Amino acid sequence: MVVDDHPMWRDAVERDLISAGFDVVAVASDGQQALVRFAATRPQVVVLDLQIPAPDGVEVTRTVLSQDPAARVLILSASGEQDDVLEAVKAGATGYLVKSASKAELLDAVTRVARGDSVFTPGLAGLVLGEFRRMADPRTREPEHPELTERETEILKMVAKGLSYKQIAERLVLSHRTVQNHVQNTLRKLQMHNRVELTRYAIEQGLDED
Repeated sequence: MVVDDHPMWRDAVERDLISAGFDVVAVASDGQQALVRFAATRPQVVVLDLQIPAPDGVEVTRTVLSQDPAARVLILSASGEQDDVLEAVKAGATGYLVKSASKAELLDAVTRVARGDSVFTPGLAGLVLGEFRRMADPRTREPEHPELTERETEILKMVAKGLSYKQIAERLVLSHRTVQNHVQNTLRKLQMHNRVELTRYAIEQGLDED
């Protein structure tokens, strides 16, 4: 899927991909359209501009990967600014090209991203690697496991297994509101925004296997 709010650029990228043998299942001109069409077509790779009408490319990246973690996002942006690159990568993008890239570089990047490789415009790879090293440094990293209460952990495990708040409340003999309060406290401690992020965190921690 190709997402860009500039029609001429979007059409050119789509044309190049099709001529190289790729199946372009959808195009979109803004973030909202991109999310709707992603859900309908489930493309393997999303070629995405960062500066698009809301939600922007970073938020689209985060959302599509929460819906389908196997999808790949290749950012194709006019910006090579450090903050833009790092925000995109932190959101889950596996590639980042600036729009000065050649047609051959774009096609190679799409092919490699589809395989699961990380692809960056020359000069950006070192930037991203340096940031990940900084994030991995124990001196700069925040605690990996914020202190959750026994009850919060118990509810988190049930969230990871897909139980609704109502089901959790019935199992623990609690009110629906109490369960919601525990979940909100957990979200705050983990610095997350919604149940999708919370579920992914719980699964990554193996809490769905208990």
